[in-house]
Amino acid sequence: MLKSAITKAAAAIGASCLFVASPAFAADEPAAGAEAAEESGPFDIEVTLDAVSDYRFRGISLSDKDPAFQPSLTISHESGFYVSGWASNLADNGGDDIELNLVAGFAYDVGAVTFDVNATYYIYPGVSSIDYVEFIGRASTPVGNGEVGLTFAYVPSQDNTGNQDNTYVAIDGSMPLGDTPLSLNGSFGFENGAFGDNKKDWSLGVSAELGIVTLGVAYVDTAHARDFGSIADAGVVVSASMTF
Repeated sequence: MLKSAITKAAAAIGASCLFVASPAFAADEPAAGAEAAEESGPFDIEVTLDAVSDYRFRGISLSDKDPAFQPSLTISHESGFYVSGWASNLADNGGDDIELNLVAGFAYDVGAVTFDVNATYYIYPGVSSIDYVEFIGRASTPVGNGEVGLTFAYVPSQDNTGNQDNTYVAIDGSMPLGDTPLSLNGSFGFENGAFGDNKKDWSLGVSAELGIVTLGVAYVDTAHARDFGSIADAGVVVSASMTF
């Protein structure tokens, strides 16, 4: 559960939901299991490659409804500390049309609830005047065979946000559909401050886990986001994700 939370925190910006299963060993092979655990060491390295038909961030299309490629690298320690890097191409932003996210965080379990806190630095090469830092906290817990999570994100007042702060709160959930590889996923978020005036966003989709590949399709929409123009309009996002 802890590793799953770290993965989600590092890839949340990219919109991938990963479920990590632990291997089971036969009762007469404890030594093999112990040896495998020991060989894995205290660190875990995970690479994810995402391709999306539209890069949506909290309901807004940052790729101007064009496809985006989003690689990420996460290095986590068994203590719960992790660092990650994530990237995506963007619509024309006056710079290199690339977004980079550098994340440092800590995830831990308290009973059935997993907490994750991190600091994310959003970098836009070629147009550093819009770089900013955000602090994100998330709590998630299993509900039946699925999971429900609550996210709170805060951007403190900075020069690059017009000396305004920003608050974003979201709830999300996922539920496997029986014995199939399919899962139903949904989210609802509320944002107010530098990046939105009581803006709302929501999504509803289906994903399919096929080995190391996850395929997905989701409907995304917003409300009170007129200032963003057509990039806030409703849309369907198709995604493919590979993790190894």
